[in-house]
Amino acid sequence: MVDHGPRRGNLVALTFDADMTDAMRYQLRSGAVRSYANLTIVDLLEREQVPATFFLTGKWVEEYPEVTRRLAGNPRFELANHTYAHHAFVPDCYGLPHLPARELTADAARTFDVIAPYGGRQTRYFRFPGLCHDRAALDALAPLGVTVVDGDVISGDPFAKAWRPIVRAVLSTVQPGSVIVLHVTEANAPMTDEALPHILAGLAERGLTPATLSEVLATDATDAPA
Repeated sequence: MVDHGPRRGNLVALTFDADMTDAMRYQLRSGAVRSYANLTIVDLLEREQVPATFFLTGKWVEEYPEVTRRLAGNPRFELANHTYAHHAFVPDCYGLPHLPARELTADAARTFDVIAPYGGRQTRYFRFPGLCHDRAALDALAPLGVTVVDGDVISGDPFAKAWRPIVRAVLSTVQPGSVIVLHVTEANAPMTDEALPHILAGLAERGLTPATLSEVLATDATDAPA
């Protein structure tokens, strides 16, 4: 399990979680929300040629196959695993539904299977919903050969009402080797696209350069993109 990469150099990782619970899917399909795929973020990253790593839930991939194909087709983007339906792997995790212990391994494996056909720069990186985990959850993932990635810069972008606190949270704590946790789920993180240009400018002012998670973590061959 890792929170950040080496503190030498000037690289940092921008990571974006793509959550999709059953409740979110219902909100989307009922028309209560417009989108859980923030294409403004993707547009900006592509336009500015900024590397990033996307932690995808299987249900998000199923809901947004064309967006997933777009992410996979960008050589600057990596794809990683954020569970199938964003269920918690431990009890009492931000009110998320709790997945039974016997289903943990299969849930993560299923997500890799959902992502696999899209190709691109796929990894064995895994992030728990809410960053909630315990020893049993970590043990359940051991057979899959994943690297669990939390992050040392928590943006607080879910449900943020303004962009400035997000920028402040990132730039006040970022340092070389940091793994920045953001979200691409538009309706649940509506200010991230407004914050992102300011985050990128602030990183540049500090001499920090976004890179893929693999580059930031300086991974060995077992964790490198497939």
